[in-house]
Amino acid sequence: MSSTPLTSSSGSGNKSKNNKVPKYYLLFLLASIFIVSLLTIVNHYDILKISKTVLLAFRLIAIAAIVGYAMYKKSLTTWILISMILGAEFGHDLPQIAVKMQVVSMIFLRLIKTIIAPLLFATLVVGIAGHSNLKQVGRMGWKSLVYFEVVSTIALFIGLLAINISKAGVGVKVPDIINQGEVQAATVMKGSDLILHIFPENIAKAIYEGQVLQIVVFSIIFGIAVALIKDKYRSPIIRFTEALAETMFKFTQLVMYFAPFAVFAAIAYSTGHMGLDILYNLFKLLATLYVSLIVFLLVVFLPVALLFRIPVKKFIKAVSEPVVLAFATTSSESALPIAMERMEEFGVPRKIVAFVMPTGYSFNLDGTTLYLSLATIFVAQISGIDLPIEKQLLIVFTLMLTSKGVAGVPRASLVILLGTAASFGLPIWPIYIILGIDELMDMARTSVNVLGNCLATAVIARWEGEFNPQQEPLIQKVRP
Repeated sequence: MSSTPLTSSSGSGNKSKNNKVPKYYLLFLLASIFIVSLLTIVNHYDILKISKTVLLAFRLIAIAAIVGYAMYKKSLTTWILISMILGAEFGHDLPQIAVKMQVVSMIFLRLIKTIIAPLLFATLVVGIAGHSNLKQVGRMGWKSLVYFEVVSTIALFIGLLAINISKAGVGVKVPDIINQGEVQAATVMKGSDLILHIFPENIAKAIYEGQVLQIVVFSIIFGIAVALIKDKYRSPIIRFTEALAETMFKFTQLVMYFAPFAVFAAIAYSTGHMGLDILYNLFKLLATLYVSLIVFLLVVFLPVALLFRIPVKKFIKAVSEPVVLAFATTSSESALPIAMERMEEFGVPRKIVAFVMPTGYSFNLDGTTLYLSLATIFVAQISGIDLPIEKQLLIVFTLMLTSKGVAGVPRASLVILLGTAASFGLPIWPIYIILGIDELMDMARTSVNVLGNCLATAVIARWEGEFNPQQEPLIQKVRP
């Protein structure tokens, strides 16, 4: 990497002229990518036989050009994107080594998970007790839940419509070898269990298990309690939590420098483990998910942003880093701290970011809810079970409840899918097939989850009349 410190692509805008990529280098980059793509296509379709050594040499030249581009840009987001390309190439060429690299990405995820609980606790307590406006907390609560429920319900129906149109499960060829070892046992949660799961019985246990919703509930009640005590007791706690929040944001910045290495390892592991040929396996199901998510972005997120007068270009620039990180690591948690920081820089007050973002991680997983409705019907289709529309609607309404409280960690939705299949008497074995491309599907749905929660914070801020995209970012004040 470049020795110059990496900068955020969504920072204050004071970029150095040195970050500008020369035109001649852009032409060289585009030409090298074009030549590699052309040679790969020509070789794949046997138009002209090209040796593997020649193809590898041209790929390495293109990769070197891409790395040079990142060194010019000096942007963390650019390095993360480049790391995905490098990881895919490494996993393809050296799969024996790549399959052992998961530990690097796991280190990053562990470091990120240490940030979640103290960051949520500190920002929520400051947001509630620091302003002592409990009526606003109540308003944000019901506005957030209404928004979450409406948007996630639309996502469920788009997923249902998409799978019925594509019929991706009809005629899918089942692989001869199905790995069932990685699938967790299905546990069907009753309504009372879902309600009890919201409330922590032990805050230390909730932190240890990464129960985001339970940490949020504890922090909200704690913040309300602090707001109600005398000023001589309240002030020290607020000062401590403010200092803790700033420290955790700085902690996040330090950990994020490790993100490109983690992304490289994660993509290398996935490619080495599954191979690039997995892109052709169950392509119809994969395409159905990606197309339906794109439709969801265009027919739901874009109109919502326009309706609430959210500057779309600035918003995309602000969320690019956390969304790319979520895509590469398939973990919403990995993007949570940086997403909170970027939305505050975007102009959303910290008290709103601190309340809406973590709450949305349990109630507003739009990509996951869309995937669950799509995948459940896919299980029925591949099994040859014809579900009437009324039963499909019942499945959707069930998922409206069971999809809430899904932890923002990789493959958590698989457990919900297993539980839903068991509840409606659907066979479990098709889910083992989905597992083969779940990594690729998880990338898309996790990205949409993060994007949806970032948009939700801006929407609630506008709804509260406190959205100011031109304001001086609070986070930047503490930066050196």
